[in-house]
Amino acid sequence: MTSRQKEASALQQLGGLLWTIVTATASSLLLSTPLLFRRFYDMLKGKTSESLRPTTPLLSRTGGKRDAISLYEGTVCHERRVPCAHKFSYSVRYALLDLDRAPSSFSSASALHHMSASKVRDISGTTGPVYLLTVPSSVGYEQSPLSVYCCFNDDETFLTVCIAEVTNTPWGERVTFLFDPNGDTVAKALHVSPFMDMQGLWRMKVGISDQNVTIKITVEHPEHGNYFTASLCASRVDHWKGSSEAFFWLMPHKIAVGIYWQALLLWWKGVSFLQHPKYVNGNAYREDAIQKDIELSSSKLGNDLNLMGCCALKSTSSKCTRSYTWYEAQWPWT
Repeated sequence: MTSRQKEASALQQLGGLLWTIVTATASSLLLSTPLLFRRFYDMLKGKTSESLRPTTPLLSRTGGKRDAISLYEGTVCHERRVPCAHKFSYSVRYALLDLDRAPSSFSSASALHHMSASKVRDISGTTGPVYLLTVPSSVGYEQSPLSVYCCFNDDETFLTVCIAEVTNTPWGERVTFLFDPNGDTVAKALHVSPFMDMQGLWRMKVGISDQNVTIKITVEHPEHGNYFTASLCASRVDHWKGSSEAFFWLMPHKIAVGIYWQALLLWWKGVSFLQHPKYVNGNAYREDAIQKDIELSSSKLGNDLNLMGCCALKSTSSKCTRSYTWYEAQWPWT
């Protein structure tokens, strides 16, 4: 690709981003109007949502099962150590949804943005309940860079395996893959940031309990070492005076603004901007990720790091696979 073609491509991406911001802002403001009026009306009448009463724990146990939807609030932290120090955190709200019993308000949107419970079980090889940890859409917009499908055993006492659903912004691409929630190392499979190359490995760990949710991801680079860490620490919200729509109002928008703001700060600090590999060699980076993951799982290092944990579910006589799937995310990107 020539320099002129690269410049034209960059301008096209910028134009698409600006158009996305304008249209998303307009539609979100329009859709927020009835939500605000309903919220104001409920406050005047002293009412709360029928589905989320403030006196009922949102993650109570009934017959050993969690509720269909549970709300969590916490903090996301990012820390970069190379080529310059850059650290930030922000508050975030997540939902943990039973995909077999998800509320209708979520199910209608999830058909576009997420997998069904049956599809998750088909990929993971499990037969128990499937919960999705994500930031649901709000007033027509959804932005959840990482959602996690949590596959439990049949009696819901053990988290067997997880499926990560990673979406990059602003390219609107998505990849899903299996990983061991107790600790796993995965070949980087998606260009999630214009300030990171594709050479790193993702080390991932997830913890789900009645009271807390934790996710930790570190990037191990062949040259820079362990140079980036991202984490989520969230606690269950037992009581909420309102609907789930009010709880997540503009949460996806806040995440999107934060992504672009931190990117601007990194650019200001002089961190090099890296072109998406698809503009350089097409989709070759996908095959590279698969091959790297095969090498990891068969190496002594892989055995030491317990990389074979989730691969055992999808193994063959010749190799194991994490069931990587790449596709375009539906609008609005999540």
